[in-house]
Amino acid sequence: MNFILKPWQLFFLILSGWINRRQQDIIEFQNAQIQALMEKMGRKRILLTDEHRRVLAIKGKALGRKTMTELTTIVTPDTILRWHRRLIAKKWDYSSRGNAPGRPRVPDEVAQLVLRMARENPTWGYDRIQGALANLGLHISDTTVGNILRDNGIEPAPERKHRTSWKTFLQAHWESITAVDFTTVEVWTKSGLFTFYILVAMRLKTRRVQIAGITESPNAEWVTQMARNLIDFEDGFLKDVSHLIVDRDTKLLPLRRFIEEMTETALVLLPPKNPNLNAYLERFMRSLKSECLNRMIIFGRGSLERTLNEFGAHYHGERNHQGLGNKLIEPGEEAGQEDGEIRCSNRLGGMLRYYYRDAA
Repeated sequence: MNFILKPWQLFFLILSGWINRRQQDIIEFQNAQIQALMEKMGRKRILLTDEHRRVLAIKGKALGRKTMTELTTIVTPDTILRWHRRLIAKKWDYSSRGNAPGRPRVPDEVAQLVLRMARENPTWGYDRIQGALANLGLHISDTTVGNILRDNGIEPAPERKHRTSWKTFLQAHWESITAVDFTTVEVWTKSGLFTFYILVAMRLKTRRVQIAGITESPNAEWVTQMARNLIDFEDGFLKDVSHLIVDRDTKLLPLRRFIEEMTETALVLLPPKNPNLNAYLERFMRSLKSECLNRMIIFGRGSLERTLNEFGAHYHGERNHQGLGNKLIEPGEEAGQEDGEIRCSNRLGGMLRYYYRDAA
């Protein structure tokens, strides 16, 4: 059966071809200009402002990595990603803002000596430690000694000698102990670079996690609602747990209050600056950043949500975990099969990959 083009269809095809050729001529001309400029400058470095970098990052994102590699440009996709990381680091750099006024800090070597004396001598109180320091020519008040110990999670004497080790505590409550914490990611929006806060919960025994919520402003009302969702009696991720590990982040105060008032779950409040005591959740945060978020430039909340959903599916069903005997958290039917063609599935444009056998 022959297909005959109508006059207007033929005209449309000719016009489309002309426009496409016209655009290709423009691109080739621009490439020639850029190539000539680069050859003229030789090895000289092109100095760009942060605003230039921001614009190039947005335009480059719209083109995609594959298209950019086919064009003659003054920057590469990897360069744009490096600029993005530097802008994030600059945003959080407080080194040039000066030190806050107030009482001088206790030197680190003195604080470490206080901690050493307390650990090696469980029966020594604040006054005893203060006296031992004075014998060494180090003069601080007993109140300062107490502050140092409390800030590092060390109880007053004689409670220290009755303390249960962290390993023993985890083993005793392994079946129903959980953890919750925040992590952050920088997201480009129409108004610029904004920090989004991600609330994550984990069941330690199974390593299952849930993204409880994402927000630009983790205020008390939002955090309380997230806590309400987590302990929902029907499908709450943290329902019926015995212990919940939380740190002293002030953003988590509303969650702690809600858990204490509305549940029988015991809160395990971590001492300051001791992320190792929440090592399982911290390890998930590191994997999330190193395997996914730090390798992407994210534009908008919707893009962030899709990225987290894709990583969550990969984390649970496609990623092996050494702490679980190098097995999957939620293995599918194809996991462990020995017959069938080997296939590869990928997420986020091939950033996350999973190999399996197709039994069909």
